[in-house]
Amino acid sequence: MAIYTVHQPPPRASETATDPDRFVFVREGFSFWAFLLTPLWMIRHRLWLALLVYAIVTITLQVGLRSIGTSSMIMLVVGTLVALLVGFEAATLRRFALARRRWKNLGMVVGDDLEDAERRFFDIWVKDAGLDGGWPSSSAQRAAAMPAIMRAGPSGREVIGLFPHPGATR
Repeated sequence: MAIYTVHQPPPRASETATDPDRFVFVREGFSFWAFLLTPLWMIRHRLWLALLVYAIVTITLQVGLRSIGTSSMIMLVVGTLVALLVGFEAATLRRFALARRRWKNLGMVVGDDLEDAERRFFDIWVKDAGLDGGWPSSSAQRAAAMPAIMRAGPSGREVIGLFPHPGATR
């Protein structure tokens, strides 16, 4: 089973609520394509700041290693380690870029694949919103039908953890 984080883009100028078709599901875990083709993967996901940092770090490492006279094998190992780091942190890089673009993280969902995760997320969303007849067609209806927690966010009185109320004792 894979874990996905769900991200909602900010509404466009003509929308009161974001169209659910624009939601992005980011898979947690190692990204083979980010490891193998790092610059192309970053361009594909519009990670311009990460691409700039990656280019600066790799060029600096290669020039530094060459200037101290290391072998080409060591340079290859260092390049592979940097690519491994990007592969392991690919989901974090995407989440960071989405947060910088003011996308909201709606939560996590578990599924066998992307389609299963989408189905589970929207099934829960529709059930919580009381939309047994399907998703409303207009943006205003979608905004009204959106679950309250997704519209307003936490109220400030909610606590995650072992205590039922803020400031409560054991």
